[in-house]
Amino acid sequence: MKRILVTGGAGFIGSNFIRHILAKYKDYRITNLDKLTYCGNLDNLKDIEKNKNYVFAKGDIADEEFVNKLVKDCDIIVNFAAETHVDRSIEDPASFVRTNVFGTYALLEAAKKFSISRYIQISTDEVYGSILDGSFRETDPLKPNSPYSASKASGDLLARSYFITFGLPVVITRSSNNFGPYQYPEKVIPLFVSNVLHGKKVPMYGDGMNMRDWLFVTDNCEAIDVVIHKGKDGEIYNIGGGKEITNMELTTYILETMGKDKSMIEFVKDRPGHDRRYSLDISKIRELGWAPRHDFKKALELTIDWYKNNQQWWEKLVACRKNIKY
Repeated sequence: MKRILVTGGAGFIGSNFIRHILAKYKDYRITNLDKLTYCGNLDNLKDIEKNKNYVFAKGDIADEEFVNKLVKDCDIIVNFAAETHVDRSIEDPASFVRTNVFGTYALLEAAKKFSISRYIQISTDEVYGSILDGSFRETDPLKPNSPYSASKASGDLLARSYFITFGLPVVITRSSNNFGPYQYPEKVIPLFVSNVLHGKKVPMYGDGMNMRDWLFVTDNCEAIDVVIHKGKDGEIYNIGGGKEITNMELTTYILETMGKDKSMIEFVKDRPGHDRRYSLDISKIRELGWAPRHDFKKALELTIDWYKNNQQWWEKLVACRKNIKY
């Protein structure tokens, strides 16, 4: 039996990952460590909360004493725990540094102390910065442009240093924009879907030509699974969906799928330091046998339907959501 500590498992990607692992590996045991901040939601895991191989522990990854108590009984750490929203990082960089940098340090120290067999640091394509042509490879320099991406880059560098200096079996994954069920409704797709369902316009930053690569969350979970079992210690793996579109194209897809037109778009002042384009070369993880399985448009339709059919889940989150665009 493998014992996995998943941090941030009550969040969007973490909860989908836990569900994936429990469904696939009947002899794996998962401890979910989550602080339950605004985007940590135990409703995300209602369907598996009574699973005999699942345990929830409320706590902060920056609490070294508490982390040590959990890590000593685990074989693998998968660190999803992070402050992630760029707009919030512009308003409050300190909380991003505490969680994404010091929290990562606390986990790495515990992993070293208890000789963890594998440590997976979950990161983002945003650490590379913006790229106008071509795609980022894992060997490219990091040039983060927001407090969020800078804090994630710092966590990555710490994790790498623990591999080089201490021989800790660290692997880093960097994914493109995830979407799918259970995503907190401040992010662009659930924000736009919930706005349309409420009869509100959708906010478009700048000219809408910023380009992102979109990755269905299930594909990302499968990729992380592959990295845990086949990845090489000390390596970095880019994970992308292979679907690069502009924010305007994405918005048009959402509106058309929901029977609306572009009159629902409201252009707003651009975000400070808004990266123009992200793009990942994923040839390295393809060598491990992984490739995204889901067609973007079909996965987007599935996601929109999920939010339509689960309004009770997101309505209470929208009610207390800060006035942040996306």
